[in-house]
Amino acid sequence: MKLLIKNAKLFYANKLINCDVLIEDGKFTKIAEHILVSDAQVVDAKFNLVTPGLVDVHVHFREPGQVHKETIKTGTEASAHGGFTTVGAMPNVTPVPDNAEKFLQQIKLNQANSVINTLQYAPVTLDETSDQLVDIEKLAKLGAFAFSNDGHGIMNAQSMFMAMARIAAIGSHLAAHVEDKNLFNKGVINFGSASQRLGLPGIQQVAETSQLARDLVLAKETGVHYHVCHISTKDGVELVRMAKDAGINVTCEASPHHLLLSDQDILTDDANFKMNPPLRSETDRRALIAGLQDGTIDMIATDHAPHAESEKNQGFAKSAFGITGIETSFPLMYTKLVKTGIISLEELLALMTENPAKIFDLKQAGVIKLGQPADFTIINLDDEYEIKQTDFISKGTNSPFIGDKVFGETVQTYVNGECVYSK
Repeated sequence: MKLLIKNAKLFYANKLINCDVLIEDGKFTKIAEHILVSDAQVVDAKFNLVTPGLVDVHVHFREPGQVHKETIKTGTEASAHGGFTTVGAMPNVTPVPDNAEKFLQQIKLNQANSVINTLQYAPVTLDETSDQLVDIEKLAKLGAFAFSNDGHGIMNAQSMFMAMARIAAIGSHLAAHVEDKNLFNKGVINFGSASQRLGLPGIQQVAETSQLARDLVLAKETGVHYHVCHISTKDGVELVRMAKDAGINVTCEASPHHLLLSDQDILTDDANFKMNPPLRSETDRRALIAGLQDGTIDMIATDHAPHAESEKNQGFAKSAFGITGIETSFPLMYTKLVKTGIISLEELLALMTENPAKIFDLKQAGVIKLGQPADFTIINLDDEYEIKQTDFISKGTNSPFIGDKVFGETVQTYVNGECVYSK
């Protein structure tokens, strides 16, 4: 089968070019100013952006065990709606896939129900909460692309040190949710003016930074690729910056909500603004922007965390942590960061395609090149639209961005040359 994309504004080799793109048998085969083929299906991109399929290394699809929140099918369909063709699914499902049997079952579920490429994390420890390590080597052989206890900080330093050493030995990746639960203080919001105004228990910033500082020392000792999930504090960004300067193999991600919102945006007891880590101060938010600009922050990841409405309508004290984000990430980042001149479009695309793919060794994702699987997305950068709850494909509509006017709507998403989403 041949597919010809005419009139593309293609993100190719780190620059934007106007061209045609030919796809044959699910792979890119020709890129040229004008391509004439008699027997191809033709799609007119109308000089909309054609980008490598977006890559998100941090999503929660909730299946098995929590399918009232999301399923692999709805989560991957929502991802395609957001322009994503490759995602990394966290292992905090029920049961946690912490042995070979459960991990293989998770892989089979992903393969049977995904409309995009769903890569699977394995947990670092049993049930994500114990000190006992999983069989890291076996789970890697079974297909774990990386390891994470996301949702939980690893409290035992010896467990973390041994995990890092074993993960480094097999050349894999450790993605850390940095949180010292002893400093978490049963908080539900950032410790600061909003927590005091609303009378809610606050989460101290040192819950993130103290464990991050420990882990960076351990990462230096072991040489592991240590990836910091959803960094949220000014001091956290500075620690990563110093660690990179010292030659430690560390990368980090920031989420759209931490880049765009701070606790001063929390005006009422609205749990759509409740996530973990929490929205921090405006000073922290600006430090994240600076980290994005200077390269300290390597990628944007959504931490897509859908919940049922009943789990998010009980105020901060009783509602679940997390917001849905896979369908709104690119338009929010394009509208708030690119159109305002904070970063360029090319920089944003690298943060959401090539950087995460390269850092996590995803050789079949993140770039458009000849012979590569034809995973790509067509995006309309010109027309403004409103983020509406009714337009979400995800089961979760728990987002503080509903009602925002944005640019950057997905027109079509393709995986292996097959259309998996069309507006």
